[in-house]
Amino acid sequence: MFVRNIAIALAAAIVFAGPALAADKIQLGTEGAYPPFNQIDANGKVTGFDIDIGNALCAEMKADCEWVTQDWDGIIPALLAKKYDAIIASMSITDERKKAVAFTDRYYSNMLRFVAKKGSGLSPDMLKGKAVGAQRATISASYLEDNMAGQVSIKLYDTQENAYLDLASGRTDSVLADMLVSYEWLKSDAGKGFEFIGESVDINDQIGIALRKGDTDLRDKFNAALKAIRANGTYDKINAKYFPFSIY
Repeated sequence: MFVRNIAIALAAAIVFAGPALAADKIQLGTEGAYPPFNQIDANGKVTGFDIDIGNALCAEMKADCEWVTQDWDGIIPALLAKKYDAIIASMSITDERKKAVAFTDRYYSNMLRFVAKKGSGLSPDMLKGKAVGAQRATISASYLEDNMAGQVSIKLYDTQENAYLDLASGRTDSVLADMLVSYEWLKSDAGKGFEFIGESVDINDQIGIALRKGDTDLRDKFNAALKAIRANGTYDKINAKYFPFSIY
């Protein structure tokens, strides 16, 4: 989400923008590097759960929507600078982010999980002195910094993919990430030799769409569309495309 805790010092310094574009022309920001929620396919097209949800919401609102990709570290500043009108990128609703942006109701829920090599014998309480990776500016990184600093060597990465690459190459002993993202990675060829360790870390993580604070009309339209696709079965069809269990 993909999920994640952005540093907002720069974002908070930007003057909040006025209302978004007219509802019939909306630009949506996403990262494009967080499968299965958002990624770039072989044809250069952005795809994933976030994208399908965003497109379904736009169809429900009868809006003409366009996707814009943005590196995660700058995704909130770019929203406030009017590069796009909303962020649909598996962004966790946090008090810190609420200082800079407004959120819709949740469109899915998340927990964190540690991943390590199969047969390692590790558990989360056995990671003392080990190297543990996470994506920078995420709730996983914040959890490690708040709860395991001084106990483990924390390694932070610009993308989730790079965190997994270092785990696969043995440069880290474990990775902490969104459970649903790691679930997808563990099914891949790269993740076949790895497994979840320990129980889920439940931090009541709710994932929402971020908007500029002044865009209350657009937020209300997104919320109404979310309720509609939940009621008419569209949400469940998208959910089933990616996961054999509900993530709402």
